[in-house]
Amino acid sequence: MSSFEALGLRAETLRSLDAIGFTTPTPVQEQAIPLLLKSEKDVVALAQTGTGKTAAFGLPLLEFLDPQDRTIQALILAPTRELCVQISKDIEKFAANLKGTRVVAVYGGASIRDQIRDIQRGAQIIVATPGRLLDLIGRSVLDLTTVDVVVLDEADEMLNMGFQEDLTEILQNTPQDKRTWLFSATMSGEVRSIAKRYMRAFEELSIGRLNAAADAISHQYCVVHSKDRYAALKRFVDADSDLFGIVFCRTKHETQDLAAALVKDGYNADAIHGDLSQAQRDQVMGRYRAKSLRLLIATDVAARGIDVQDVTHVFHFDLPGEAENYTHRSGRTGRAGRKGISLSIIGVRDVNKIRQLERVLKTHFTYVRVPGGAEIGKQQVVAYMKRLKSVEVDTEGLSELLSEARTELQSFDKEELIDRFMSLAFNRIIEAHRTSYDLNVDMSRKDHSARAERPTSLERFSTGRQMFINLGTADGFDKGKMLGYICGMSGLSGELIGRMLIKDVYSFIDIEPSHFEQVKNAFQNANYKGRSVRVDEAAGGSKGGEPRPAGGGHRGGSGGGYQGGGGYKGGGGGYRGGDRGGDRGGYQGGRQERSSYRSKNDRPSGDRSNSGYQKKEGFYEPKPKFPKRERKS
Repeated sequence: MSSFEALGLRAETLRSLDAIGFTTPTPVQEQAIPLLLKSEKDVVALAQTGTGKTAAFGLPLLEFLDPQDRTIQALILAPTRELCVQISKDIEKFAANLKGTRVVAVYGGASIRDQIRDIQRGAQIIVATPGRLLDLIGRSVLDLTTVDVVVLDEADEMLNMGFQEDLTEILQNTPQDKRTWLFSATMSGEVRSIAKRYMRAFEELSIGRLNAAADAISHQYCVVHSKDRYAALKRFVDADSDLFGIVFCRTKHETQDLAAALVKDGYNADAIHGDLSQAQRDQVMGRYRAKSLRLLIATDVAARGIDVQDVTHVFHFDLPGEAENYTHRSGRTGRAGRKGISLSIIGVRDVNKIRQLERVLKTHFTYVRVPGGAEIGKQQVVAYMKRLKSVEVDTEGLSELLSEARTELQSFDKEELIDRFMSLAFNRIIEAHRTSYDLNVDMSRKDHSARAERPTSLERFSTGRQMFINLGTADGFDKGKMLGYICGMSGLSGELIGRMLIKDVYSFIDIEPSHFEQVKNAFQNANYKGRSVRVDEAAGGSKGGEPRPAGGGHRGGSGGGYQGGGGYKGGGGGYRGGDRGGDRGGYQGGRQERSSYRSKNDRPSGDRSNSGYQKKEGFYEPKPKFPKRERKS
């Protein structure tokens, strides 16, 4: 006997639940279903994502349904296409034994003609996003005057997405005596306002603490320099062979860039965001549900409604602006009673945000360290051994090779064979991670402030090899594009590239010392948009002050070069000299006398008190000359 039977559901529904393996109701289902079946009032139900809310309102909704009546009897509103599709599929499963019951999902990005056709064939339940539903109302396709129940799912998110006016217009087209069920993960002031505005006298049902994080989820954070977040993400993925996760970014551009970088580095990843067509979104989600993708890179809005089983990790590559968004993100893992990890990869500046989340969500965030190279190597070896132990041997297909292998290796005893196998198979893996540097910021230091994230000297690589390249923001480069360009040209992993100083017409990039020559050689005879690219080793960066190319003129000038000739901002040549400033034209002209000493390190010779120069903001420059005043007679 199913425990759902005690909740008062009809026999046909119980058979459907047994068929899909639903045996024990979750807490939200156990409390919400009896209330929704018996109460004549409207209901506000608060429960975390992943606790079974769809069944909590979908099952009692079917109890009020007349399958013989072809009019629209129930309307379910959801904020996103993914959630809309997910809800409709779940209700179809619940109603599998209720003959004549039809559910139609209407949402943007899909053919509106097909959706109109499905509605005209008769449907008792409409699951919709607000925008597409209003479009159909405007076309006089839908008659909502027969609706008995309206469900507002993820109401807080609909308000965050600006659907308040749409909700007002939609609900005005429904009967006043309908039942309204509002489901939300959080009870913000806006949600309470919508309940008072659109609902009659209502009962409030709260399962768990308000705005609290799900107990099945372990909330963790690590602290790295901002530039190391990508490398840290890869290390967590490398260290867990069973990881199946979602990575959250703030913008669609960040999701695209991050997914492209991961694919380039050999990871099974793809991005989902609002600019994808419905066909593209369905394709990405199909691959993710089939686990041919290991990582899904998503924005907050695009990921709402993703209900994928066995998500082990949610990564916050960027912390969300609101605690409610963090709750919704984290709810993609730890679903239906399973355990999950919500891991925030943060810089030093974001530590206070973690403390704020702890206070608001009333939960503890555990500090974890980014795995080191030795740990990653060990985990990969252990994972390989597990696969080796469980592999099924194709004796027939490998018969000839197995026979030859036994003959060739029969002189080795068992222990020696294992030793040789381990050395051959894993030396490369272990060696690749053995020299990996520690990404973790030492939070015990007193100077772990914002300044510690922006060191003026090279801290990442001990020998301080830094590359100069004659490309910068004037050529359309930012740090992300420069990282992709260097990796693409050299084949180098982004983890081996350190800090970047991107100027207007040139840049300086830290390169792991043992790979410096590889990068330099990759740019020989290279050109960018028809112009020759110059790459050289920078000099002076590790000794304080701004670095400079080791020799020659910046951008190919013959008369001095960057910090050459007459010094920065001056002299005969200088910065931006050569092909951009003429033979003697340096930055801001070659004849500006003050430019020759416009540096903290360059000071005028002789007695400075009488030299005609003055110190201003740490620099020495000529004293202003004032006209002599005439004496009054």
